Amino acid sequence: MSWRYAPIVKALDAGEVIAYPTEGVWGLGCDPWNASAVSLLLALKHRPWQKGLILVASSMQQIEPLLQGLPAKKIQLLEDSWPGSNTWIIDDPLGWIPQQVKGEHSTVAVRVSAHPQIKALCDAFGGPIISTSANRSGLPPLRYNWQVRKNFGESLGGIVEGELGGQRGPSQIRNLRTGQTVRSA
Repeated sequence: MSWRYAPIVKALDAGEVIAYPTEGVWGLGCDPWNASAVSLLLALKHRPWQKGLILVASSMQQIEPLLQGLPAKKIQLLEDSWPGSNTWIIDDPLGWIPQQVKGEHSTVAVRVSAHPQIKALCDAFGGPIISTSANRSGLPPLRYNWQVRKNFGESLGGIVEGELGGQRGPSQIRNLRTGQTVRSA
C-alpha cells in the first residue's frame, strides 16, 4: 500500500467517513461492509437509507461477485464504459452488498473509476468503497476542498488531497438491465 493512503485506509478500517476528489465533485466514502460507518455517512448527509448509495472500485475484479452470471453482452457493455465516470445499476443476486448500502433496492449502483486518486485509494483499501457526493441531501455537491473542510471537516477521518477530474458534475447513472439512463452527467 502506498504510504500516502495509509492514514486514509486506517480511517476506513476504523469505521470513519473520508472525503476524496472524484471525476466531477468531491465525494464522501466509507467501508460499505461497516454498518456503523454507513450509518454515520448517511447521518452526515441527512440522506435516507432507502435511497441507496453508490460503490466505486478501481477495477472490475473488485466487484467480481456482482458480475457472476451476467450475459457476455452485459459484461462487454461494462467493459466498454469502464474505467470512467459511468455508474451502472447492477443486480446483486448473491446478496454480496449489504442492504443498508442498496437501500430499498435489490440492485446496487457501481462505478469503476479512471480517477487516479480513487483507483489508488480503492487499491490501497483492497476493494470498493462508498462514493456519494459530499453535500447534505438537497444541497448542491461540493466542488472545492475548502468547502468539504468547512461542511464536514470535524466529522471526517481523513481527506484525500487531490484535484477533481474534468467532469462538471456527478457521474451518469444507467440501469444495466434496461439500459435506461437514471441520471445524466
